[in-house]
Amino acid sequence: METGTAPKSPLAEVPQETPGHGLLAGRKAVVTAAAGTGIGFSTARRVLLEGGDVVVSDFHERRLGETAAELRAEFPDRQVESILCDVSSTEQVDALIAGAAEKLGRIDVLVNNAGLGGETPLADMTDEQWDRVLDITLNSTFRATRAAMRYFRDANAADGARRGVIINNASVLGWRAQHGQAHYAAAKAGVMALTRCSAIEGAEHGVRVNAVSPSIARHPFLAKVTSEELLDNLAAGEAYGRAAEVWEIASVIAMLASDYTTYMTGEVVSVSSQRA
Repeated sequence: METGTAPKSPLAEVPQETPGHGLLAGRKAVVTAAAGTGIGFSTARRVLLEGGDVVVSDFHERRLGETAAELRAEFPDRQVESILCDVSSTEQVDALIAGAAEKLGRIDVLVNNAGLGGETPLADMTDEQWDRVLDITLNSTFRATRAAMRYFRDANAADGARRGVIINNASVLGWRAQHGQAHYAAAKAGVMALTRCSAIEGAEHGVRVNAVSPSIARHPFLAKVTSEELLDNLAAGEAYGRAAEVWEIASVIAMLASDYTTYMTGEVVSVSSQRA
């Protein structure tokens, strides 16, 4: 081994995807930004793999249709619905929650996955770039959390149930500094704070609110908006020397949505291999 070269971890080899264990049997979930190849799609798939039903949502109509068709083909015995939604619109987000409850019969879980990044040094960043990232990443999480909280509050008051889980997709950049990511990091730190505050209020209505905070989960869409060189460097900096697979993030989301975490709320769970 060369001097100064870190030893390769045996965990650098990507494991086989964990099979479903019925963690979400009978649950009804909504996942935003679920079209394509990223964490949202993998989360929707994990809900189905764990025995639940799902509404997938996205603003891209063609990709959303393809995603729903792919999931229905793989899980013909589960209910898969799709609702087009631009998360920058309060009206569309409210309609998503109402429509999902109608299609599924009820909602048990909301996964706020929508987010927008980019690489721009702060000195070169425009107001429009800042506002766009904050709106899609932070404000959309607020809009959907608000709509879901109202739904859970009213539904639980009506039937006396104790249901309602909201899981937000944050990022380790809410804690870590990275060049060119001031807007995204600020938005994700805001998602973390929103998670904690909404958890306190959600407890009054039987709603748990937690977040995952991935370091890097590599997938084809990410490569379209981030340079391969940066992705390689970030992955190499992780303790395993590799990025996470999207299903590794989705599995933690499923755990947080399940009854294995009934005493957890307001928590931000880091899903990383602890980059030094």
